Amino acid sequence: MAYEIEELEILSEDLNDRTDKSLASFQHELTGMRVGRANSHILDGISVDYYGAPTQINQLANITIPEARLLCITVWDASMIKKVEKAIIDANIGITPSNDGKIIRLVFPEPNEERRRSLVKEVKTLSEKAKIAIRNIRRDIIEESKKLKKAGSLTEDMQATFEKDVDKQVTAQIAETDRIAAAKEAEIMKV
Repeated sequence: MAYEIEELEILSEDLNDRTDKSLASFQHELTGMRVGRANSHILDGISVDYYGAPTQINQLANITIPEARLLCITVWDASMIKKVEKAIIDANIGITPSNDGKIIRLVFPEPNEERRRSLVKEVKTLSEKAKIAIRNIRRDIIEESKKLKKAGSLTEDMQATFEKDVDKQVTAQIAETDRIAAAKEAEIMKV
């Protein structure tokens, strides 16, 4: 009996870990979205060739947000300003940097209504992908519990109870995904 419960606890922990990772991935994707306000996360995936080694911009420079729609990048090594500017242009983030010789400025334009609607569609798409990933995790965990039942490690009642618990956890994670998506949509549509 203790062996059966231990196996179910392992499956339950696996479910929690995997769904939490899916939710964290969804949140990370949303932080990188450009919604009209300066956001330093937009530079997270951009690397610069720094003396032969690809290096993240945040490791080469100080990134500040002095105003709501302005991001300033102060590169510590002045000889790297042109390379940083070129890397930002090549990354195609939709913002053209301006360089005054000391500081690179990124001015975030106010998104128009059409752009806001397309961002909301993108949020919905990302939300649906996250929900699909969570449902696939549920399917995998339930299949594992059915294998345990078939092998004789679980009784039918224990397996049915476990399935109900899994469904409750997955429903809660999907509701959390919907809540996060709704908050992001409200943030995007706010003028």
